[in-house]
Amino acid sequence: MTPTATIKELIEKELHDYDPDAGNLRSVGQVIPMPADWHRLLLKEFRAALIDPYEVETLFSGGMTATCWAVTCSNGAYRVIYIPWAEMFSLAVESKFGPVDIGVHGDAVSVFGSIH
Repeated sequence: MTPTATIKELIEKELHDYDPDAGNLRSVGQVIPMPADWHRLLLKEFRAALIDPYEVETLFSGGMTATCWAVTCSNGAYRVIYIPWAEMFSLAVESKFGPVDIGVHGDAVSVFGSIH
């Protein structure tokens, strides 16, 4: 399976398993349960931001760079990337040097939801 297909499959499984009505089971910030409407809006906006994954050189703390995969379009400040060697998604801030990992890691929807 290609990297692009693998990433799309991971995201599709997440979307399939995400239950907006289980808002009390998903929380953000200081473990505050969010209402089902918030989760429905998050899923709608996440789906709208999804793109066909493509490789992006990403900067990590300590000056390390690695090839990752952009999975959402940029909102002008942030985008979600997939870190293949860590097998997780990350929030990256946009910079003139390309995406910079800012240490927000996890599943794609939760990472996207951290700026929602």
